[in-house]
Amino acid sequence: MTANDTSYDGFTEDERAAMKEHAKEMKASARRGAKADTEPDVLAKIAEMEDADRVLAERVHALVKENAPGLTAKLWYGMPAYARNGKVVCHFQSAAKFKSRYATLGFSDQAALDEDALWPTSYALTALTPATEERIAALLKQAAG
Repeated sequence: MTANDTSYDGFTEDERAAMKEHAKEMKASARRGAKADTEPDVLAKIAEMEDADRVLAERVHALVKENAPGLTAKLWYGMPAYARNGKVVCHFQSAAKFKSRYATLGFSDQAALDEDALWPTSYALTALTPATEERIAALLKQAAG
């Protein structure tokens, strides 16, 4: 493959960076132990975000704490995530992380969002209105349930 060949479908630079962050998170977690408080790490990561993403992430973090207090804040591939028994239930991905048009709130297969044979696992976030906060609160309660 040459430097000018653009047909390679491997990981992007941003994806490789996220995997490296995840490896660092795993090593740090192993050093601290499973019972360590990782919320300060999450809050520090949120504080590093660009203004628009930071505002959304701060509010999502507060909504998780209010509506799914049983979930534990942790970093997951460099993103704020919330886990139950060490397994990620939901996460916030900033728009800037992968140069996306919008931030997302994603849910893993650990979330209890099953609805018939088809349901969304990721939601685009551009603003948090009272109506969207209410919807997110309901999703968080269901996911944590």
